[in-house]
Amino acid sequence: MGSGIFFFVVGPSGSGKDTLIEGAKAALGPTGRYVFARRSITRPADAGGEAHEALSVDQFAAVRDAGGFLVHWQAHGLSYGLRASLLDDMKAGRHVIANGSRAMVADLATRVPHLVVVEVTAPEAVLAERLAGRGREGAENIAARLERKVPPLPAGVSSISVANDSTPRAGIERFVAALEAQTARLRLVRMPIETGRRNVAFLARGCTVVAAPDYLGPGRVDLAGEGKSIRAEIALVADSLLPADAVGLSQESFDALGLPEGAELVLTRTPVPESRAALRRKIRGEALDEPAYRQVVGDIVEGRYPDSEVAGFLVAADRGLSDDEVLALTKVRASFANRIVWDEPMVVDKHSMGGIPGSRITMIVVPIIAAHGLAIPKTSSRAITSAAGTADAMETLARVDLDAAEVRRTVEKARGCIAWNGRLSHSALDDVMNAITRPLGLDSNRWSVASILSKKLAAGSTHVVIDLPFGARARVKGEAEAREMARLFEQVGAGLGMTVEAIPTDGSLPIGRGIGPALEVRDVLWVLEGHPEAPPDLREKALFFASRILAWDPAVGPANARARAEQLLASGAARAALERIAEAQGRWGEPVRPARLTRTILAGGTGRVTDIDGFAIAGIARLAGAPLDKGAGIDLKAQSGDLVRPGDPLFVIHASSAADLDAAVQHVAAFTGFTLDGEERIVAR
Repeated sequence: MGSGIFFFVVGPSGSGKDTLIEGAKAALGPTGRYVFARRSITRPADAGGEAHEALSVDQFAAVRDAGGFLVHWQAHGLSYGLRASLLDDMKAGRHVIANGSRAMVADLATRVPHLVVVEVTAPEAVLAERLAGRGREGAENIAARLERKVPPLPAGVSSISVANDSTPRAGIERFVAALEAQTARLRLVRMPIETGRRNVAFLARGCTVVAAPDYLGPGRVDLAGEGKSIRAEIALVADSLLPADAVGLSQESFDALGLPEGAELVLTRTPVPESRAALRRKIRGEALDEPAYRQVVGDIVEGRYPDSEVAGFLVAADRGLSDDEVLALTKVRASFANRIVWDEPMVVDKHSMGGIPGSRITMIVVPIIAAHGLAIPKTSSRAITSAAGTADAMETLARVDLDAAEVRRTVEKARGCIAWNGRLSHSALDDVMNAITRPLGLDSNRWSVASILSKKLAAGSTHVVIDLPFGARARVKGEAEAREMARLFEQVGAGLGMTVEAIPTDGSLPIGRGIGPALEVRDVLWVLEGHPEAPPDLREKALFFASRILAWDPAVGPANARARAEQLLASGAARAALERIAEAQGRWGEPVRPARLTRTILAGGTGRVTDIDGFAIAGIARLAGAPLDKGAGIDLKAQSGDLVRPGDPLFVIHASSAADLDAAVQHVAAFTGFTLDGEERIVAR
């Protein structure tokens, strides 16, 4: 038989501890599973109050000196003690309930095998009324009691809170329920089952600790022990697969909890979220305010909702968010990310909605701005469906997985950085949301505005320029949609106290020549170094956005911004700034070069290039190995408007393995992504 639990009941005077304990004694005493400790006090037996063991000062000292007390303390001029014999009750598997002093928790935690502190709480007004009703103290003494600061509980001590702010009956019911929930202790077992992102706990159908079938359904449970906890959904297994007094956790959940097999866990139902009414209002299509979103999003992050309800909420948000809701969501999302505070008058940033292969202007813009001297802590994503993200490209030169302290050091040294946002503005909310929105194909522009600006707010940006490429294959499909999105970006940014300029741009074609991390960085270096083969479209777009940022500097202004950007680029200052950034972030020994295995794709006839499907080209690059293989990708040899003849190169595929190269070439046989005079004509060589 396992050891019982020692419930140590604490709370301020007037919280009603004695009333709750007496009520629990009447309800639980007859079960034989609980022992209600009687305190030894140097107070006469007929002094009133709780039933106690009355000892004289000398008697108390004799028991104490003989080791007869488990713990003892002084309060209000009296000596209090709990008998050491309570340990025998715990060894017999009975649970002890004792009224005590908060000051003794740390000492008691070293003396009993299983301690749970029960904090009884009540509002200050209720405490004052109860204390006044006793008639023992005047108003000044009562006020002094209420002003006392309560020290925090020692780290690692398990605790539960019981609100006693209503009738005695309601308080006793809560108290008893809390005690009974804590006694549902199960031994931890690691199950040889993988469940991915989902936390799943397993109970034997014939579990002897709890009625296992009652826990099936969409609700969650909390499992806690030794100061650690996890929230999970319940699944049942045959009795032959799990002991009747155990709870099993999937491999991922077991690792996340971080306790050894055999550890005792307390199982309780996850409380029904208080935000459920707000969540349902949103599902019905109603608008929510910031406090409501804070509640809903907080409960989602805490795992209080099953995925089905979260999906319903996200679908509703995808269908309609007002401008005010986007602002509210942005503030709430930012509160769940790591916040960086800068001692800078201006912190600038640049963001692109993406979807345009090769458009690696960030790696040119950031060095230009850093060379000028403005702080630009750029955080970027990795590729999800494309051939490269900015973080993937920068990683060919240097480390990008920086934490907040490393970002700060890099900006101090180099005035800028190009870091992966996974360790910075990413949050638990992103994990939950992405796991649901991506499979459902949800990609609301309004939701994206909230997501993007929340990350910029968390990164400490004061001024942000947004690139909104639009086109048939871009994320934003048309110019009207892009302009509406720009308006929303700027309006929400103003609501956050930020300066935001969002600019629609042509996203119908790839930008630059390289598609894939190393090839895109080659283009970037060509632009920074003034190489004759530098893609002019990449150079022009980078200068355009760099000048929009420089225009915010009062020392430059809009009239001189373009000239200043060109001067920083032509002089080599921007190239030197990229070197400083790479050095500060942690430069690799050698940058990643384009992969050596290649295959050139040739035009099959004469014609003018009328279209290049960037999405298709990026797909070929991914088959070649990008972005995981940073040397893989596509090198475009022909651009839109070029006249090509049979045998002229359209593009070159780079891969590190023959198998990847063959896979990419086979895909080209279906579609190259190039259109000549309105039709596709190719031959592979």
